[in-house]
Amino acid sequence: MANMKEIFDTCKNIAVVGFSRDLSKAAHTVPGYMKKQGYNIFPINPNAETIMGLKCYKSLSEVPEKIDMVNIFRPSQDCLEIVEEAVSRHNLNGDIKLIWLQLGIVNNDAKMIAEENGIEFIQDACIYVEHKAVR
Repeated sequence: MANMKEIFDTCKNIAVVGFSRDLSKAAHTVPGYMKKQGYNIFPINPNAETIMGLKCYKSLSEVPEKIDMVNIFRPSQDCLEIVEEAVSRHNLNGDIKLIWLQLGIVNNDAKMIAEENGIEFIQDACIYVEHKAVR
C-alpha cells in the first residue's frame, strides 16, 4: 500500500484497540467517523459489551471476521504487546495488512516487529485527518 488513498480503498475491516465508551474522546469519535464512512469497525475493549451498537471484543484474537487494519488508541508503552498479538494473528490467519498508531502514539520496537513480519506500520498520525485529506 503505497499511499493513503490505497489504504482507505483496501482496508475496509478495522479493529480499533482502545475504542472508548467516552463520547468526548478521540478514541470514540474517530472510530465513529470511520463507521459512518462505511468501514466495518470491530471495537477491542475488554471493559465494554458494546459501543455504538457494535459488539466489543476483549482481544484481536476474538474477532471472528477478517481484519485488514488494526487502529490503536492506547499509550505508546502498551503498543508492543498489541502488535505482538496482531503479528501472531497475521501469521495464523493471513489477515492484518496494516497497523496504525494514532496521533501522539509512537513505538519503534512495535514498528520493527510489524515490518519484519510483513505488516505495514503507520504511527503518530490521525486516521480521521488522513481520511479527510484523501476524500
